[in-house]
Amino acid sequence: MKRQFSYLLIFAMALGFLAFQCQSTEMTSAKLYIQQKNLAKAKASLLKEVKKNPKSDEGYYLLGYVYGEEGNYPKMVESYKKSLAISKKFEQKIDGSRKYYWAKNFNNGVIFFNKATKSGDKQESKKIFEKAISSFQNASICQPDSPSTYQDLAFAYLNIGETDKAIEPLLKLKELKNSADVYVRLGQLYFNKGVDEMNKFYKSKDKADSLSAMQSYNKAITYLEEGRKKYPSNSDILLLLSNAYIKANKISVAMSAFKAGVEQDPNNKFYRYNYGVLLLGADKYAEAAEQFKKALEIDPNYQNAIYNLAVTYVKWGASMNEEALAKGEESDAYKEKYKAAYPYLEKYLKFKPNEASVWELLGKVYANLGMKDKSMNAFNKADSLRK
Repeated sequence: MKRQFSYLLIFAMALGFLAFQCQSTEMTSAKLYIQQKNLAKAKASLLKEVKKNPKSDEGYYLLGYVYGEEGNYPKMVESYKKSLAISKKFEQKIDGSRKYYWAKNFNNGVIFFNKATKSGDKQESKKIFEKAISSFQNASICQPDSPSTYQDLAFAYLNIGETDKAIEPLLKLKELKNSADVYVRLGQLYFNKGVDEMNKFYKSKDKADSLSAMQSYNKAITYLEEGRKKYPSNSDILLLLSNAYIKANKISVAMSAFKAGVEQDPNNKFYRYNYGVLLLGADKYAEAAEQFKKALEIDPNYQNAIYNLAVTYVKWGASMNEEALAKGEESDAYKEKYKAAYPYLEKYLKFKPNEASVWELLGKVYANLGMKDKSMNAFNKADSLRK
């Protein structure tokens, strides 16, 4: 992240020639103190000024300036708002001031962020990220409508593992910059949160942890569904959404949603693929295979569809074999599914030849088909990749 803004507009506050005529003693004193850079006394005089004269637009404007110089940005913004509520006389200067302090804090945040990412010490990096967070927070106070501020603030939180605190700036970013990427990040954040909570449940057996996980998955679904409606062809949104539905035990709801998507847009490979994933998760092998094949008709090199079609055939064959054995029968019918699987595994490995787990799966398929040499070669390849 090397973004920086250079309109730290030589904001010398353009106070210019201060007019002292026809002004209160407090205002005259405050301006002199400002020129002398005695902020404490300037603030004291201005507080007296606005107390005596609640309609002093210049008093509130200058008070805002003093607070800005002190780094008290909430009070700065509050004072500026009071000045503008009285009149628009200082609107241009106030706008320039807020942009100045936003740029100053944003740039500091970027500097700290970049420094933190380069630090080799974890604890030191965390401290620097916290400085970046403080700067981005200050920037958001000065200019609450800057998408880049909230994006970088969220990234800083995520870098130190503060995922819950990253939610608020991401929601603000969604409000300001309604992009597919924001929905993906929110969905992924809540999905990961659900996974962590469910893993905690597996250890604790506390139903409260399971309930928290379901709530997180449902939050992910809420944002991803919102994103799907606005970006129906975004593959990341669709994949996360189908996975969140599965984790939330809402496969039937997910199937209905993706089936409707396929019917509305039959040439959308992402809908086809994700509907296939859901069908595969429900052990509906024939229907899943059909969807993956349709996705490959649209895009013959769609790697995820190639892999999952192979997996569908493998699971289908294994299921057939298990059923036969459970009945005490011997049948080679399952091998037809394995025969259908291995060409897709081979094709997938042409795209990604370094995936050991896929080589191992291919070795098992070859072994079931009696292809001994190919099986040994595949297993050896998997072993060599794991070394």
